[in-house]
Amino acid sequence: MKNLFLFFSLVSTLAFCQDSTYSETYLSVSKWIDGSLIVPNSGSDQLAIIIGGSGPTDRDGNQNFMKTNNLKKLAQQLAQNGIATFRYDKRIVKQIKTNAVDPNIKFDDFVSDAIDVVQYFKTEQKFEHLYIIGHSQGSLIGMLAAQQNVDGFISLAGAGQSIDAVIIDQVQKTAPMFFEDTKRAFEVLKSGQTTTDYPPALASIFDSSVQEFMMSWMIHDPAAVITKLDIPILLINGTKDLQVNIAEAELLHDASEQSELKLIDNMNHVLFIISGDDQENAKSYNDQSGKISETLVQDIVEFIKR
Repeated sequence: MKNLFLFFSLVSTLAFCQDSTYSETYLSVSKWIDGSLIVPNSGSDQLAIIIGGSGPTDRDGNQNFMKTNNLKKLAQQLAQNGIATFRYDKRIVKQIKTNAVDPNIKFDDFVSDAIDVVQYFKTEQKFEHLYIIGHSQGSLIGMLAAQQNVDGFISLAGAGQSIDAVIIDQVQKTAPMFFEDTKRAFEVLKSGQTTTDYPPALASIFDSSVQEFMMSWMIHDPAAVITKLDIPILLINGTKDLQVNIAEAELLHDASEQSELKLIDNMNHVLFIISGDDQENAKSYNDQSGKISETLVQDIVEFIKR
């Protein structure tokens, strides 16, 4: 699984953080899922469960060499607007910390974890309304988990195509000389077989340690999954997202009669506003001082509180 992460660059509680507007509590929801619950000091009937993107992404939206605290900042700002949140480390984060990485991890393990979180808070019955916010890969995970009778779903920079189609598009744009190789390898994976027929330059996508995980991910078509949701849906993408084109959000919007689409000018993949060029955009992926889009927060608050 290491190469995939490079490419996609116990129920106990402990109160550990508090400011003037909210309190933050540590929660261990299951064997692999630890996270942070933020509740406004004034209380809240609404809880938003925040699910991070691909790779070993922690509850704050960080992984090695990509530290922005964007999901932590989102949670804090939602709390300041009266909305409770729970964000959690993906299971691979704990596995890495405990030297217990599962070589057979599958995409559906992440979906099961998200469902466990939803069911935990349903059982607790401390919040009247549950929402899911999924960022990047977390959008598809959240979309699948949202079938557990939640009150609304919010996609941030989520793909509208299956992951193989997304990668093929990216390769065609950034490394067209490997376009046919990529298509051919994915056709083999689609048939349920593994492959060694790919150039070394594509090893981060098709290494043998990655292929089973990739197969488990690519069977899910977000545009098909979203049609199964009969709840309010908010789709948000930024116009300066280098990873997920706004066309992906438009695919989801076209597929769902329940959805509304918000395109935020100059917002990038890590939810920051970028005034400069692609170089500034790329640097923001490791900028812990960056601020998330105010429009993003406003759109989410309005959606949840309506």
